[in-house]
Amino acid sequence: MRTGFGVDVHAFGGPGPVVLAGVAIEHPAGLAGHSDADCVLHAVADAVLGAAALGDLGDHFPDSDPAFAGADSAVLLAEVVAMVAERGWTILNVDATVVAQAPRVSPHRDRMRANLARACAIEVGRVSVKATTTDGLGLTGRGEGIAALAVVTVAGRRGRPAGGR
Repeated sequence: MRTGFGVDVHAFGGPGPVVLAGVAIEHPAGLAGHSDADCVLHAVADAVLGAAALGDLGDHFPDSDPAFAGADSAVLLAEVVAMVAERGWTILNVDATVVAQAPRVSPHRDRMRANLARACAIEVGRVSVKATTTDGLGLTGRGEGIAALAVVTVAGRRGRPAGGR
């Protein structure tokens, strides 16, 4: 078994909605980024890659490549999950935390968990999505952007060696 950790931050920029874990949430400003700027899916993808020792999201989907401009992060996460599965890893659980003053996550949590479970090919009961504020401190507290943190545990499948690069 291995554990990976992922972090992603995007600044607000342009019109809303905000997309978090594949859920569009009405908000006055959206998040700026090369892809759809879904910081939750990006953090989870980095955690999955980290657990399998396969680098990070930028290694596989660089923002210098115009092919990924506006990319759907759920598709990128599904590709990452397929990548680690090819190397013998199975995702056991996902724990994601959104750090933001707004928008509120709790009304959308069940859909976020379902989207993450689908992209990671696991049961929804193995996915947690939480949220916290920074009580007005830092870039998230000042409403400049949103951060996401994720921890993912993977296990090697029996009968097949698991490895990284």
